[in-house]
Amino acid sequence: MDSMYEILMGLPLFNGVSHERISEIVGMAKFHFLKYLPGEAIVNAGDPCTHIKFIISGKARVHIANSDGRFRVSQTLDAPDVIAPEFLFGKATRYPCSVEAVLPTGILQISKSDYMRILNLDQIFMFNFLNILSMNAQKSVDGVLSLTSGSLEERIAFWIIALTQRGGTDIVLSCRQRDLYSLFGVQRTSFIATLESMRERGIIDYDQSEIRIVSRRDLLDLLSTSQEE
Repeated sequence: MDSMYEILMGLPLFNGVSHERISEIVGMAKFHFLKYLPGEAIVNAGDPCTHIKFIISGKARVHIANSDGRFRVSQTLDAPDVIAPEFLFGKATRYPCSVEAVLPTGILQISKSDYMRILNLDQIFMFNFLNILSMNAQKSVDGVLSLTSGSLEERIAFWIIALTQRGGTDIVLSCRQRDLYSLFGVQRTSFIATLESMRERGIIDYDQSEIRIVSRRDLLDLLSTSQEE
């Protein structure tokens, strides 16, 4: 029981839960512990999201791309984290991303029906889940607005933030430069100048086909500074 308690207490959606509540959950819900080898698929894009999946050990690489694959954002999620929780409910309940193990990786998954019972057991569970959903919804709104009103730096930052999770690391945007400056509606010289400025300040690195994020926190700080000004 102690090891189960420690695993659940370490997960973001179970923060602040008492030992007694954990004991109740263990008795009422089915927990599936899965192991994946490096390179093995955990989720394929388009799979139905029927379970909530927590990373409890190892690392997973997440890829999300447009329909023709020319634009792709990749990130690494570490334990403890949760894979695309906002797609468990709503109209679109299929994963928009593919996920593969980077190291030997442990996944704890709980069925949607069991997780709904957990959410109804205590307001803390519900608050944690709603808080994650709210943060994801708010960043999407900011991202849409930035396409028309923000600077190019802000627009690049919003795209990355909207397509990655809070705990994401080793973030890479893969796309040809000419497709990117066309996408953002700017001239090549302005686009390169912006990338150079961001690289000089240690926010990103880049080449002809990739923009590599040095720190997602730096992008959030950039956005916060812009909003304060």
